[in-house]
Amino acid sequence: MVAGIGIDLIDLDHMASVCQKQPRIFEKILTEKEIEVYERYGEKRKLEFLAGRYAVKEAFSKAMGTGIGKTVTFKSISVLTNNKGQPVVVKSPYEGNVFVSISHSQKMAVAQVVLEKIK
Repeated sequence: MVAGIGIDLIDLDHMASVCQKQPRIFEKILTEKEIEVYERYGEKRKLEFLAGRYAVKEAFSKAMGTGIGKTVTFKSISVLTNNKGQPVVVKSPYEGNVFVSISHSQKMAVAQVVLEKIK
């Protein structure tokens, strides 16, 4: 049974502007494991990765109905990829199943999160 759905859309130009003003912002958004992946990429892919993970975490907080704050923080959610390249939530404050999808265009990154109650 679906417990929550969230979606978030990030403008890549805006994220690039934030990164220019705060070059270490990725440390506030990404978990240690996500940073390991992030640091392997070139600049364009880093921006897409960061925007996608930010969108997932915002979408997750919307699906939980809490927003980013005490219950859901950027560091309490970690999204890695499986051996097929599919994004997978490997750490979160939610106890049920979490499904995530991330997509990018030249200008935007979008993420959707579905929370499923375990029966």
